[in-house]
Amino acid sequence: SMSRKGNCWGNAPTGSLWGRLKTVSVHGQKFATREQARQALMDWMAFYNQRRLHPSLGYLSPMQYEKRWYKAQRKKAA
Repeated sequence: SMSRKGNCWGNAPTGSLWGRLKTVSVHGQKFATREQARQALMDWMAFYNQRRLHPSLGYLSPMQYEKRWYKAQRKKAA
């Protein structure tokens, strides 16, 4: 669990991620090898983190948002 006892929303972000991953990447797919399945998951995760634009992040990808956040933190510390 990601939060205190009794907080039912603690695992919601993780559940949402895994739900999307299964629905978009592997649902209904037949993989001949474990490596093909692994590659499909890695491709989806690369898209999810590097190219997917997220409205709550100002239409930036999660990686772009994180880089911008770290840059702002370094600027504050200087």
